[in-house]
Amino acid sequence: MRANTLSDVTEEITRTGNSATAPTPAAAPAEPCFSVPLSATRRGARLARLLAAEHLRRWGLPLDPARLIVAELAANAAVHGRVPGRSFRLTLTVVPSATLRIEVTDTRGERLPERTRSASELLHESGYGLLLVEELADRWGVQGGPMPAKTVWAELDLGS
Repeated sequence: MRANTLSDVTEEITRTGNSATAPTPAAAPAEPCFSVPLSATRRGARLARLLAAEHLRRWGLPLDPARLIVAELAANAAVHGRVPGRSFRLTLTVVPSATLRIEVTDTRGERLPERTRSASELLHESGYGLLLVEELADRWGVQGGPMPAKTVWAELDLGS
């Protein structure tokens, strides 16, 4: 049995006039999507914000509040979700329902962010990032797995 090389396929198309046997290139994604692993460091968190801004510009989307949400979620992954030697992943997707979905996945699945804060915690000087995410995003949440990972996500409606 002869292997199908590019010249074999070209020869078959020329001989038969049928391109059905020709390999087809992979279809382009229907919606813009970007995903990248980054080091779980402050530098990685900064790079997440810069890369997000670049892709938002490229896609013709407004930078804020998405850039602020990415900055907060990436900083949380670098500080609270850090496991030495493991990275976190930033994913940006524009879904057909005109929604920008921001996901940050880290490898500290056992350490989930809290959605509400107690009155005594409101006196602290830090820890307000997820309150910012809650105010800026239309929806946000946490999805566990696959172990040991978790994904903190936020969605922004892009409609006017």
